[in-house]
Amino acid sequence: MKNAEEIMKEDQASYLPVFARYPIVLDHGEGSYVWDVNGRKYLDALGGIAVNVLGHNYVPLVNAIADQAKHLIHVSNLYYTEAQANASAKLSRLTAGGKVFFGNSGAEANEGAIKAARKYAHTISPEKSQIITALGSFHGRTLATLTATAQEKFHKGFEPLPGGFDYVPYNDIAALEEKMSEHTAAVLLEPIQGEGGVRTPLAEYLQQVRALCNKYDALLIFDEIQTGMGRTGSFYAYEMYGAAPDIVTLAKGLAGGVPIGAFVVTEKVAAAFHAGDHGSTFGGNPLACAAANVVLDTIADEDFLSTVKSVGAHFKRALMDLQEKFAEHITEVRGAGLILGMEMKQSKDAAAIARLMLERGVIINCTAGNVLRFIPPLIFTKNEVDELIGILERCILDICEQGGL
Repeated sequence: MKNAEEIMKEDQASYLPVFARYPIVLDHGEGSYVWDVNGRKYLDALGGIAVNVLGHNYVPLVNAIADQAKHLIHVSNLYYTEAQANASAKLSRLTAGGKVFFGNSGAEANEGAIKAARKYAHTISPEKSQIITALGSFHGRTLATLTATAQEKFHKGFEPLPGGFDYVPYNDIAALEEKMSEHTAAVLLEPIQGEGGVRTPLAEYLQQVRALCNKYDALLIFDEIQTGMGRTGSFYAYEMYGAAPDIVTLAKGLAGGVPIGAFVVTEKVAAAFHAGDHGSTFGGNPLACAAANVVLDTIADEDFLSTVKSVGAHFKRALMDLQEKFAEHITEVRGAGLILGMEMKQSKDAAAIARLMLERGVIINCTAGNVLRFIPPLIFTKNEVDELIGILERCILDICEQGGL
């Protein structure tokens, strides 16, 4: 077996250098923990970036994947499969009876949502094509979803970008209304901005967006790729804010780590689609759907979601206690359930803490420059929260003593 240095060297020689990887090689996991090839244990509070919702090596999920692999891994969408039919029925029920399409990723889900919005809008007027998104958003890495991502740093070097997209500040309803017109096809928002720094909506903001979409006969799309699948303690984050979308997108945790994405549309949007209007070779294959069925059955349970809320509230209180202790360094604690962010006053502080946490056996990450983001498996316990908080506090204290904060 190759050692860590050999594996990293081989990867660096052959893999496109688009990831700023941490210098560890992970080997296996159990629950909320992972181990590297050297046998070192880490508490995983990143969860594959909100993907491993049932943790690592969850036996029912592992068994379902293995059993499905013995029967069919892939057959194409020219045929029906029971795994896909079951998964779409479950997801439809959880989304007020909408029509489901399965792809392979969050970017594909958002691409499909954009296509669906344009397709529906063209049934009203061929000039109704504008898509409005929020500054600080993140919607994917394909050209259309990259353009929808209203952060200039992601656009550089990929111009010319597709047309028809406009941006407004998040949480600014007046700016949104000023930008909207009869040419607006859709407003695309994350209910809670994840990559943008775990930024939450103001009271009634999403309801006001819903009302504006109704006013201009535009569709409301919620990107729940990071916030869906029970992440906030509700199956969808939008359920907490009293605003229902016309299209919702999912990915990340939908199959617990097997690649899958989905968008779900209302019946009126679905009516604009016909055979051949959209497709995917691998999307919704039996293997991914078998995994999704286990995850959907587990997470949709009210007791499971109640536990996510309880552990999330405990986690947030503990982070707020740290904010009170280190008020000169911590600006704000934000989020809901198990998507939480702690904003540091200095970007260098956030990066230093994330590195030191890894050295001490806890995996988190830094996003939006100065925000420590916590998106652990949804099976995270209060004891694991307390373990993380203890290490985090010691990291902050040690960096302060070294003059780094």
